[in-house]
Amino acid sequence: MAENSDKTFYITTPIYYVNDIPHIGHTYTTIIADAISRFKKMDGYDVFFLTGTDEHGQKVEKSAAEKSMTPIELADKVVMRFKDLWKALNIDYDYFIRTTELLHEKGVQKIFKSLQRQGDIYKGDYQGHYCVSDEYYLPEDVPLEKDGSKICPDCGKKAIILKEESYFFRLSAYEKKLLDFYAENPEFVRPQSRMNEVVSFVKSGLRDLSITRTTVKWGIPVLEDTDHSVYVWFDALHNYVTGLGYDWNLGLFVRFWPADVHLIGKDILRFHAVFWPAFLMAAGFDLPKCVYGHGWWLKDETKMSKSKGNVLDPQVILNTFGSDSLRYFLLREIPIGLDGNFSHEGFIHRVNSDLANDLGNLVQRTMTMIQNYFGGTITEMDKAEKEDKKLAKEFKAVKTKIHQYYEDYSLNKALEEIWSYINTINKYLADNEPWKLAKNEENRGRLGRILYQAACALRVIGYFVYPVMPDSADKIWTFLGENKSPAGQCFSELQFDQFKPKQKTRKPEILFPRVDLKEFLKEEEKEKTMATINFNEFKKMDLRVAHILEAEKVEGTDKLLKLKVDLSTEQRQLVAGVAQEYAPEELVGKKIAIIVNLEPVVIRGVESQGMVLAAEVGGKAVFAFYPDDVPAGSKVV
Repeated sequence: MAENSDKTFYITTPIYYVNDIPHIGHTYTTIIADAISRFKKMDGYDVFFLTGTDEHGQKVEKSAAEKSMTPIELADKVVMRFKDLWKALNIDYDYFIRTTELLHEKGVQKIFKSLQRQGDIYKGDYQGHYCVSDEYYLPEDVPLEKDGSKICPDCGKKAIILKEESYFFRLSAYEKKLLDFYAENPEFVRPQSRMNEVVSFVKSGLRDLSITRTTVKWGIPVLEDTDHSVYVWFDALHNYVTGLGYDWNLGLFVRFWPADVHLIGKDILRFHAVFWPAFLMAAGFDLPKCVYGHGWWLKDETKMSKSKGNVLDPQVILNTFGSDSLRYFLLREIPIGLDGNFSHEGFIHRVNSDLANDLGNLVQRTMTMIQNYFGGTITEMDKAEKEDKKLAKEFKAVKTKIHQYYEDYSLNKALEEIWSYINTINKYLADNEPWKLAKNEENRGRLGRILYQAACALRVIGYFVYPVMPDSADKIWTFLGENKSPAGQCFSELQFDQFKPKQKTRKPEILFPRVDLKEFLKEEEKEKTMATINFNEFKKMDLRVAHILEAEKVEGTDKLLKLKVDLSTEQRQLVAGVAQEYAPEELVGKKIAIIVNLEPVVIRGVESQGMVLAAEVGGKAVFAFYPDDVPAGSKVV
């Protein structure tokens, strides 16, 4: 967060349910929030970015039982998956709220008790069609099926008839207040089509809302009536205030509340645009400025779901492409409010065309020419001509448009504008042909001017793309010899000619390698196959300590070593791709872990009778060595 800024900005993602692993939908929401947060920080705002996990309720109880775990054990495990994924995606959140935290539980209980005292919460009995999957009673307007049942309109599953004692929130008392608020704040729900849905729903009539359960024990208990646990949506929605400091950090809460934008998927719009503002009105809190309902990512034109087997695991993509390629594709492909169809062909095209060809090649050839023609420092250049000044002039117009698009959360339009300017820079180089000028010493001044203009343009491009592609932006600035990140400069202060002419640049690396679609699909299928195994499958693997007796390079290869190992009861031959990390003589006498019950395979004409376990660090294989006193053949558990 920026220190001492008078401008504040509070952005949230939904808190994600821990009954399943994170997928591309969670990734999309969080990347949007991160990009907006990074832009706001660059624009001089003091930003608070909240994300987290929703850990209570019947679905978590059920999922934990199926895995022979307690609910908190399951939650702890899935939370780490989310945190690891957010780290891999370069998500720079300020606080990760868990609804099992004591600060959240106490905050929810305090608000519940206050609303109970003032009469907005009361006890009664309720019977209705209850969706176990989404954990709420279906509205009365959901039509009956021929057999008298109801199908949940959100998840498509059959609801059950449930009757239980319940505490109710007087939602019906807030119908007019909500409609008046919507009329006075037409930007409260975005895009506009979603506001129309919300208004229509409220005008159809609101019934009081059941907000506790006696059948679910995994939840926040109601004070003085612990047979009841707080309904998961009443519990979860209040994370936006408890995670900000309500009841534990008043200064933080006062500084940032109300939220500037709650970023959500369109499937949870009703909870955020109807129930949540009603809860806030009752509690006396100011209402958020905006609830933004983004679209879904589809696969084969169908909403992704685990039951359909079409959920995309972002980790598989990250392993091949890194974070920036995925961040760019998801934010460039569609406007935030619309659905998008994820296709591997479309993704690879974006990577190869936009990233590798347009941006990657521009960076590579510009920086390489500065290295080759000027030793990395532009020491000579003529005065700027009309066509050079045009590049700087266009920057001013582009900067204004990009600022407006980021400000309006139109991230795809901001990226379109940035890529239009990238194409302008590429055309500038193509028209001026610096590679030809370099052949004649008399053109050195003109050559220097062209490469200086291109370097200035690259510097601002790095700044423009930083909210969406922070890793790539930092690399571009590093190539240019900048001693700070683009995050360190305020958007309003960015000028075209801030690259210093005699600044020492660095040799570039390839930003975005081109990827062959067929090869990627093979690799993805391989990763999917290996991605998850159950415990019984894991037990089938026989892992043993192996003592390396001999090691030598496999003839005709640069990466392969042939190892002879002792397992106490037998000796085996293995092939490992570690010749660039370890000299053969380094490994002799060492003890490593191997999988011994794999079918033998022939690699470059040499049979390998097992697999060595190693960690991948920066693209290199690193062995875990055991002490000398660990006997060969010991089982690894």
